[in-house]
Amino acid sequence: MRIRATVAAVSGALALSALAVPASQAAQPGGDRGDRPSAPEYGFAAQRGAAAAPKAKGLTAAAKAAAAPVITKTVVNGGKPIVVGTTATKKVTVAITASHASGIADAGTLLWIGKSLDDDDAFGFGQNEDSAKCKAVSATTSTCTLTVTVDPLQLINTDATYWNVGAAVLAKDGSDAYNDKYTKIRFQRLSKLTVNASPEPVKKGKTLTVTGKLSRANWETGTYKGYATQTVKLQFRKKDSKTYTDVKTVKTSGTGTLKTTTTKTTAAGYWRWSFAGTASTPAVNATGDYVAVK
Repeated sequence: MRIRATVAAVSGALALSALAVPASQAAQPGGDRGDRPSAPEYGFAAQRGAAAAPKAKGLTAAAKAAAAPVITKTVVNGGKPIVVGTTATKKVTVAITASHASGIADAGTLLWIGKSLDDDDAFGFGQNEDSAKCKAVSATTSTCTLTVTVDPLQLINTDATYWNVGAAVLAKDGSDAYNDKYTKIRFQRLSKLTVNASPEPVKKGKTLTVTGKLSRANWETGTYKGYATQTVKLQFRKKDSKTYTDVKTVKTSGTGTLKTTTTKTTAAGYWRWSFAGTASTPAVNATGDYVAVK
C-alpha cells in the first residue's frame, strides 16, 4: 500500500478560483516506492498574497459575471498525450488564452486526477512559475504560458488515463475566472520495443527468425515490464526503400516477448516490430535490424 498526498492548497488570487483542495492524504494501491510527496503549490499569487487580486465591491451577480474574464482555450503539451517513463521528470507547457475588456494580467493551472477537488483522493501537479508569461494577441486577449513538471515517482499505474486540466485567469482590473475541469489531457506509460533477426546474413530462400520484446513503464516499481498479449506487426523494408510493409501480425507472450519466423527470405533489408499503441500506452516502432542475403 502506498500513500500519496493530495493537491496542495493555494493562497492568493487562485484561492478565489477554488482550484485547490485541503491538504490531506489518501491510501492508494501500488508498489513499494514509499509515500508520495504532495504536489507543489501553484497559483499566480502564491508568492504575492491576495492583494494581487483586488475585488470589485457592490456589483450584482449578473454584473460580476459580465465583468469576469473569459477563458477561450487551454492547450496542454501541444494537445498530445503526456508520456512518462520511470525516472525522468517531464516538463509540459500549458497555454491558456483568455479575454477581458481590461486585458489579461496572469493565469494559473493545475493538472489533477479525481472526481472532485474536494475529494480526499484528488491528486495533481501544479505549475512551476509564480506568474505566467502572457503575450497579448490584442488589447483584450492574451495567451499565457506556464509549465508543469510531472514526476513519475509520484505516479501509480492507474494514473495512465485522462487527467483534468484546471485553468484560472486574472484580468488587469482584478477580476478573475476559473474552471477546475476546463479540459482533459491523457497520461501514458512510455513504451519500448526491441527486435533481433537471425541468422545474419541469411541464405536466399531460407527462413529468418525474428524476436523482440514490448515493454512499458511500471510507475510503481520504477522499471519496464513486458506488455502481455498485445498485437504487434512484423514489418520489412528493402535496403533501397524508405517504406516498411506489413509481413504478419503476432501477439506478445505473457511476458511481452515476440517470436516468429519468415518464409523464403529473398531480399536484404530491415526488419522491425511495430506496435500501434493502446489508450494507456503510446505507439512505438523498434529500430530496424538490417539483414543481408547471401
